[in-house]
Amino acid sequence: MVPSKGPEGISRKCRISLAEWEAAGQAFDYRGSRIFTRIGGAPGAEALLLIHGFPTASWDWEALWPDLVQRYRVHTLDLIGFGLSAKPIDHAYSLKDQADLVEAFLSSAGVMSYHVLAHDYGDSVAQELVARGHEPGARPRLQSVAFLNGGLFPETHRPVLMQKLLLSPLGPWVARLSNRAKLARNMRKIFGPATQPDEALLDQYWWLLTRNNGGAVMHKLIRYMLERRTHRARWVGALQNARIPLKLIDGASDPVSGEHMASRYQELVPQADVTLLEGIGHYPQVEAPGAVLASYLEFRDRMRN
Repeated sequence: MVPSKGPEGISRKCRISLAEWEAAGQAFDYRGSRIFTRIGGAPGAEALLLIHGFPTASWDWEALWPDLVQRYRVHTLDLIGFGLSAKPIDHAYSLKDQADLVEAFLSSAGVMSYHVLAHDYGDSVAQELVARGHEPGARPRLQSVAFLNGGLFPETHRPVLMQKLLLSPLGPWVARLSNRAKLARNMRKIFGPATQPDEALLDQYWWLLTRNNGGAVMHKLIRYMLERRTHRARWVGALQNARIPLKLIDGASDPVSGEHMASRYQELVPQADVTLLEGIGHYPQVEAPGAVLASYLEFRDRMRN
């Protein structure tokens, strides 16, 4: 496990504003629903897919985007039910369905092989993609995965109170009663002590969450926590039996999936490649984008040697 010291504080001057991010996006149809996507970088470069977490959206990657598109053909999207994408109330939300969406998006873009950098909820989508790599069928070929903080192992996941309430029978009512203040409290709990989100960032998170009546599907999306338990053998087994390079970049101060999760990763995943970011919380790509970029590029450079 390689320690990496985090920054003393966090600057919220975004490299790409949310308005600019949305303006540069495209629409992709998935089973009749409009999905927000964004693609950048040289067409001939290696394909890199960025998968965001819960409850935010692809804009989480804005600080890394300008550097990544200098090296890769970068693809990202707001998963169905999130951010700028459609949030149909009658959709059967599941992590496997999100993996279907990802593969459909990549295929529509002509991607034959790709790498993944994922976070949180996106980690579980990536685990399903790794598992599919062991199965027959025509699909874009996954070549590597780098995970940021996420519930790779259900036994180490420590959800915040709001997540527990959304998952309970009270979920629909809890979602309706949710507000910006509650979101802010929960976000501040999971960011690092010296890398707290400012009010402008929290405003954007709330706007993304509530766009397209997003509160109405929160209690459906949160069932991913049950899926992680149901499919633990498949998804943890995918990591243990992976035939592709894997990397974990983990904010150590994250109470949800921080150092305790990284320790479990080292116990279960053969030849575990782990970088701990000291003082960083649940959103390393937001709190310490420079450290995440350096660790990811070092991982990719080693693959070539």
